[in-house]
Amino acid sequence: MSMTPRNSPGTAQDRSRVIAARSRRLADTPLQRQLAGTATGRPTALDAFRQAHRTFLAGERVDMHALARTLNVDRATLYRWVGSREQLLTEVLWSLIDRTIETLRTAHSNGAPPATNGESAAAAVIIGTVRGVIANPGMQRFLEREGDLALRLLTTKATDFEARLIALIGQLVREEAAAGRLHAAIPADDLPYVLVRIMESYIYLGLITGEHPDPDRAARVISALLPNGIEL
Repeated sequence: MSMTPRNSPGTAQDRSRVIAARSRRLADTPLQRQLAGTATGRPTALDAFRQAHRTFLAGERVDMHALARTLNVDRATLYRWVGSREQLLTEVLWSLIDRTIETLRTAHSNGAPPATNGESAAAAVIIGTVRGVIANPGMQRFLEREGDLALRLLTTKATDFEARLIALIGQLVREEAAAGRLHAAIPADDLPYVLVRIMESYIYLGLITGEHPDPDRAARVISALLPNGIEL
């Protein structure tokens, strides 16, 4: 006769079943279900974001009808996930510039060797960001096709994109100044806003004046505002 109590899992297989059942009970959010391997595999808001991201980089218009069809969900579900087309575009645009700045900060900041021509690391990051945005085919197609919308999403209080960018640039210049790698004459509280407005002026030059965007012009101005604090 087995000495194992009836309600006690007596084998490794029994214990595994108990653990799995307990995991399923605890996994009560979509993320927990995915981590526990019990998700249904149905599309999610993150899938919508990723598909919109791919569409944007391909230079195509992010169309909510087409996106819903691709994900095999109804439009009501899609709008519940992302809020609106403008909100979705804002997140796609933010993900692109945020990743660009992060990559450039890794390359130029945190004690890395001085940037080209002795420019400060902060200047190198911001100039590199301007060059990257201007050179991005998806971004250029968006500006050509929906310029008015782009300006509203990226440069006004209609979204929080500009506020996030000012905060991110502010973090960069504060860290560089604290490390002694940047000596700017403009007051620290004003500098991030000034830099972002300069970035916008040159990135969206075609929409503002009709001139072709020229990152070299932006580079000269930004370098003058962000002199290197390291003696070479």
